[in-house]
Amino acid sequence: MPAPDLPALSRRRLCLRGLTASALGSTLAWPTGARGRTRPVTLRFSHVVAQQTPKGLAALRFQQLVAQRSGGRIRVLLYPDAQLYGDDDEMQALQLGAVDMLAPSLSKFGRIGFPEFELFDLPFLFGQVADVRRITQGPLGQRLLEGLGRQGLTGLGYFDNGFKQMSANRPLLAPEDFVGLRMRVQASRVIAAQMRALGAQPVTLAFSETRRALETGVVDGTENPVSNFWTQGMHQVQSDLSLTEHGYLGYAVVANRRFWLSLAAADRELLGQALSEALSYGNQIADAQNEKALAALRQAGTTRIHVLSEAQRERLRHAVEPVHKALANRIGLPWMDAMRDALKQSVKG
Repeated sequence: MPAPDLPALSRRRLCLRGLTASALGSTLAWPTGARGRTRPVTLRFSHVVAQQTPKGLAALRFQQLVAQRSGGRIRVLLYPDAQLYGDDDEMQALQLGAVDMLAPSLSKFGRIGFPEFELFDLPFLFGQVADVRRITQGPLGQRLLEGLGRQGLTGLGYFDNGFKQMSANRPLLAPEDFVGLRMRVQASRVIAAQMRALGAQPVTLAFSETRRALETGVVDGTENPVSNFWTQGMHQVQSDLSLTEHGYLGYAVVANRRFWLSLAAADRELLGQALSEALSYGNQIADAQNEKALAALRQAGTTRIHVLSEAQRERLRHAVEPVHKALANRIGLPWMDAMRDALKQSVKG
């Protein structure tokens, strides 16, 4: 008699347990040093968004570069669109060795003991991507990555998906437009506080579940860069997209530390260089992919697109100002001060 079909999350948890045992066992047996340089290596890279997003395309470029430069000896297996793990379990899978590399949004590090990463979630903090780069490519960004070691992770770099926009089945142009709406958010206290400050109710959901939740009315709206909104088909279930550019969405590429250190130094160098080039490529195409998605949305004609005036954005900015002060202690005052100092240097530069 066939076994009953399991819900997706249950299947993932069973898979996680099985993969964890085999992954940890094989990790302990992996050779290191000079003898390990010619052995085949398989790297499992999981992420939760579609292949045609900036993240998906950067991961694909990484796969291609590694294959070329290793002569096929190092294989990068890509699992996009939450095929293996989703928002709820991908970080645990990485820590336990069930996958080798992820590119989670910066918001996800707060719930595993790194609330300082939620700096990037603060609304209206960054005026332009250049401000973000001054953080991620400077000493502060490096300090954040180095801290991940205490949870069994190795931080390898950052890249962008650009700025987020608000969507719902009505225009969201002023704080009063948010009142009473159930808005899907990532598991970030900062983003949840942002929605409450606007009068909405935050609902934490995995990214892979968001479109279905919008379609069935579990939530009324959400926030996303336009490329995610388009590739997930949210335009089919949301009548209005408001170009608020209220927050930044970026990612950190992280590896399981045990896996990373098991590699020969030459392989780490090859992977690091390929990843650096792939992240630069991802950053270069992020704006283009969002513009391409916006053009596709306009052509599809299923969603009304609203461009906010500066006065409208200022009203939203004023409404969420208290979030910065309210979350300072959670994020950490020294991190907040370091961010402000870095941004001042950004303005001077």
